[in-house]
Amino acid sequence: MAQEFPQSRILITGGAGFIGSNLCEYFLSKGHTIRCMDNFATGHRYNVEPFLSHPNFELLEADIRNLDDCHRAVAGMEYVLHQAALGSVPRSLKDPITSNDVNVSGFLNMLVAARDAGIKRFVYAASSSTYGDSESLPKVEDVIGKPLSPYAITKYVNEMYADIFGRCYGFETIGLRYFNVFGRRQDPNGAYAAVIPKFVLQLISHESPIINGDGSHSRDFTYIDNVIQMNECALATKDATAVNTVYNTAYGDRNTLNNLVHYLKEYLSDFDPAIKDVEIVHGPNRAGDIPHSLASVEKAKSKLGYAPKFSFQEGLKEAVTWYWNNLSTH
Repeated sequence: MAQEFPQSRILITGGAGFIGSNLCEYFLSKGHTIRCMDNFATGHRYNVEPFLSHPNFELLEADIRNLDDCHRAVAGMEYVLHQAALGSVPRSLKDPITSNDVNVSGFLNMLVAARDAGIKRFVYAASSSTYGDSESLPKVEDVIGKPLSPYAITKYVNEMYADIFGRCYGFETIGLRYFNVFGRRQDPNGAYAAVIPKFVLQLISHESPIINGDGSHSRDFTYIDNVIQMNECALATKDATAVNTVYNTAYGDRNTLNNLVHYLKEYLSDFDPAIKDVEIVHGPNRAGDIPHSLASVEKAKSKLGYAPKFSFQEGLKEAVTWYWNNLSTH
């Protein structure tokens, strides 16, 4: 079982984003003191507005690309949950320089600032994109391939920098390789919206979702509450052999894009029967995409006490209900 994590002062970078704001909400509910750092490039103020009146919450508008901002952000904190990044493979293909500035230079700034401030542990969002062209399934942490996008390169470099900070400075880090996280507050709008909220918004609007390729590509879709649990496990572990490494953060099962759309139509039609009849369109495969993604979570279970509570379908039902209640298109 996961260990108890005592009340602490935690900096959450990217705290106004999808995953970051869920982490803010959860750790505030557990009595921790939270500082949220965000430059609102992709995060949203409405994600953190409910917390602004909370006595244990502080919002710092700042940018990880500025080292002085990073030093201000870590001052007085004990732990860092580093979520700030520019996500999206297509975005990195269109603008690799900005992705590198945020994801590599910004990450290094945060490591340096956290090390200098004596932060006890630095838990960071890594990515399943690091597996690249490796065809082995399930993905195990120590077998990776060549990166397939600038984004994947940036996330792999993060892991290498974290490893060096452990070796050279005795600094504790844990990387969490997120696999296709979804759930409440994930933004359905914009050119780089994730597939689940984007498809939900289209189906609610009776628009045809476009599946890249024939729909046989598969993903280990991971509900947000499982990701929150992994972050807590990473903060809480007292096992010295469990730090300065990376862990798959997933459920450990995979579903095709065709399966995904089938379930979305089924769950959404409980609210609007007409959604069952929305046609699905297939388009070309997307550059930089890996065909299949399935995580082994055995390392996280044995070293961190991880025990994911939400299967893909259970999480999808929760997410669909949240989107139906919170999207103003109907």
